[in-house]
Amino acid sequence: MKQDIVTEQRVFDELKKAIVQTLGIDEQLIKPESSLVKDLGVESLDFLDINYRLEQTFRLKMARHFILEHIEEMFGEGSAIDEDAQLTEKAIEVLKVRYWSNPGDLKPGMDMDELPTLITMDSMVKGVMEILNTLPEKCPHCGQSSWTSDDGARIRCDACNKDATFTNGDDLITEWLKKIQEEKHIF
Repeated sequence: MKQDIVTEQRVFDELKKAIVQTLGIDEQLIKPESSLVKDLGVESLDFLDINYRLEQTFRLKMARHFILEHIEEMFGEGSAIDEDAQLTEKAIEVLKVRYWSNPGDLKPGMDMDELPTLITMDSMVKGVMEILNTLPEKCPHCGQSSWTSDDGARIRCDACNKDATFTNGDDLITEWLKKIQEEKHIF
């Protein structure tokens, strides 16, 4: 269900806050189009800290594995990353569908280590919103449809006061890949 309780702006603000707390950088440097790696200096361990902060704020689970790992697991070794650690044509096709409206930087044969440099504030916000939009229509605890938020971040049931539950990021990616396989026949 597309929820309208937590806004994209709120997610952006919380992501910015998490990055400032993790890296100790000036928040004025952070723009929606900022590359987390190239522009802000986020490193692999920083992603873990940032994701943890987002999970705590919004009470959700971010993906533990990147989409390439899911592709390899679902469609076989070499389907996303070749023996030289470069992205395959099929991986690029999937990434273009999933993440980029302007995929100019994506091309088959690019080194998989370049991919994190393409993650922007906007793409992270969209990932969090995608998880938040798995809010069930009714509370699984009491069956009511009375979602609310006191702080604009944590969604809870107003009837029974239980936190909302969301599909975790890894399951969401897996569901999406199955759908793409059926609709686009990439694999």
